[in-house]
Amino acid sequence: PACPVATTVSLIGSKWKLLIIRNLIKRPWCFNELMKSSDGLSQKVLTTSLRELENEWIVYRNDYQSNPPPVEYRFTPLGRKLKAKWPSSAITTKRRFDKRGRPEQLMN
Repeated sequence: PACPVATTVSLIGSKWKLLIIRNLIKRPWCFNELMKSSDGLSQKVLTTSLRELENEWIVYRNDYQSNPPPVEYRFTPLGRKLKAKWPSSAITTKRRFDKRGRPEQLMN
């Protein structure tokens, strides 16, 4: 897509990709940690989402050569640019909801 917003949504717009990115902002995560951190996420959907993020050069998969092989995911340089933009949008969104998770009135 020619529109920057449409391009961003096409890359990271799914619910699961957003939650994966939310976790990776904090630190690199192993596959099993990502699996445990997201209730309702199937192994197949996690694998597919991570592969798509890899194919778009947002995350890097580090496959350690041990047995059993732990697999760690971290941001690529492109992903780190996304990370730099993330906090401001997340903070703004958080401020728009009250303590019960309801949207605040935008017009008082």
